[in-house]
Amino acid sequence: MPVPPERVFAVLSDPESYGYWVVGSDTIRDADDGWPAVGTRFHHRVGAGPLKINDHTEVIASEPPHRLELHAKARPFGTFHITLILERRGGGTLVTMIEDAGDPLTKLVAWGLTHVLIRGRNAESLRRLEELALRPEAVSAVG
Repeated sequence: MPVPPERVFAVLSDPESYGYWVVGSDTIRDADDGWPAVGTRFHHRVGAGPLKINDHTEVIASEPPHRLELHAKARPFGTFHITLILERRGGGTLVTMIEDAGDPLTKLVAWGLTHVLIRGRNAESLRRLEELALRPEAVSAVG
């Protein structure tokens, strides 16, 4: 992304942004004060059409502006461990997104079937994340 890691992390630090940039997320219903501190959560609605589920995502690790690890839940469809790594590259940022099954049942039942679909979804999610990081209001969030 042609912006510094601080700009990307500013977007990641706004729980409301996840409703746009995470493909499949419908609504951010609420967020803990202090997001993205370890242990904070935001509460979301995910799904499509009439099939929507309320659940939450929790911060497992936060090292601004370089790393954010999340445990996302969309039960009964599964739970997921997501790691976002932001590396400065020249004047920009290389963003790596790693998503794995967040529990043994998700790995057993759903992971093999959905892994290819998740890769495509994550590519589009990263495109949207970049779109938000490029917006002028992301600059004001950095300072």
